[in-house]
Amino acid sequence: MASSRKSSSGKRPGPGAADLAARVAVQIKDIVKPSDHLVVGLSGGVDSVVLLDGLQRAARTLRFRLSALHVNHQLSPSAGRWLAFCRRLCRERGIPFQSASVKVRRGDSLEAAARAARYAVFSRQRCDYIVLAHHRDDQVETLFLQLLRGAGVRGLAAMPLVRHPSSFVPHPSSLRILRPLLDVTRQEILDYAKKRRLKWIEDESNQDIYFQRNFLRHEVLPVIARRFPAYRATVARSARHLAEAARLLDEVAAADGAGRVNGGALEVAALRRLAPARARNLLRYFLGGHGVSMPATERLEEALRQSLGAKQDARVKVDLGAFELHRFQGRLHVVPRFPPVRQEYTRRWRGERMLALRELGGVLVMTPSRGQGVSRERLRGGTVTIRVRRGGERLQPDRRRPRRSLKNLLQEARVPPWQRGHMPLIFCGVDLVWAAGIGVDCKYQASDGEPAIRPVWNAAMRRPGRR
Repeated sequence: MASSRKSSSGKRPGPGAADLAARVAVQIKDIVKPSDHLVVGLSGGVDSVVLLDGLQRAARTLRFRLSALHVNHQLSPSAGRWLAFCRRLCRERGIPFQSASVKVRRGDSLEAAARAARYAVFSRQRCDYIVLAHHRDDQVETLFLQLLRGAGVRGLAAMPLVRHPSSFVPHPSSLRILRPLLDVTRQEILDYAKKRRLKWIEDESNQDIYFQRNFLRHEVLPVIARRFPAYRATVARSARHLAEAARLLDEVAAADGAGRVNGGALEVAALRRLAPARARNLLRYFLGGHGVSMPATERLEEALRQSLGAKQDARVKVDLGAFELHRFQGRLHVVPRFPPVRQEYTRRWRGERMLALRELGGVLVMTPSRGQGVSRERLRGGTVTIRVRRGGERLQPDRRRPRRSLKNLLQEARVPPWQRGHMPLIFCGVDLVWAAGIGVDCKYQASDGEPAIRPVWNAAMRRPGRR
């Protein structure tokens, strides 16, 4: 059961405990600027409580703004008490506090699902840095876990002090993660908490060896420590070497893809001219820049094979978990996976200037105008609805050309296939009036000076798991 507690260890604080806050300040002083806003990911455990304490002390000299965020995963019956503890702790310290509740999608890995939900919350924060309490023991455990999963160089690389968003691929999130405790051991954190008489909570699941990390921590690493007592330092050093190798691979990928990424899409030709190992490296780098969890080797090979080998007119779509990889117009596009919209989808328009079409993932803005757009007078002839494609729709946006199928018009306009099923269509009765990305049917086009409505479709930058 979770409970608030003080450190009860009988050990004397180690030599690094007293100056842990100073070490945190040294780690971040050349990174954080005065007036930067730092948000601590506060779970209520000893690691994040120590981090909050150290940062609050460092803020006095470095003059950054500090707040805390608690993510409630709603997985434990004690979750409410953890939230209350974090709120009370921040209130006592005068630190701005906020919380967010998430629904964790259960699958093969509950840990991975919880992490994905947590990072989705982090990505929505308006701040300069999200600060996390990962420490040296976490670093070592991560390397062992990745090694057992057969990870490559990037997977085995150490967590960086600062994680910046990719500059290679434009991404909707500018999230920067700061980890100032990476050179601090778990024991040093406990010693500091004792010296400062800090309170924290214990998560009962931390003792459950069903979870891989806990099994490694409680069953495997103590055995290694008996024979190799310095393993934390030596394994962390190896992780740093791997991180350096990963950075070099990223530099190679950035050079190989220079000038070949436009609008977040990678030219297939950039992969085709490379040797297989470098093509895989560039593809990994491209996917990582979009926030894709790195696929297994077989899946990556399949993505590369289809991207390079499928016929030019073939539709390439590779499942990457929460994302899909599409080939279109000679480029690769990473697209979040969303369920298809029901063909029966219908939304009545009653004159609103703005309609949030949640199922379609965007906002339809109906701007009043004159002489441009859809004639208001012609719309009075029937019920106006917003629908999606059902097949067989026809439209004549140009009086000089015959009425044509919407399918052909979308192809001609080079609208990507994965967008077509989520694009709104405006109907008046049974008549198709307007199609996003195409235009207004000539029968409903406003004359010069005539009162009109100009529809504009704004597709939101949606992420996996958000509806």
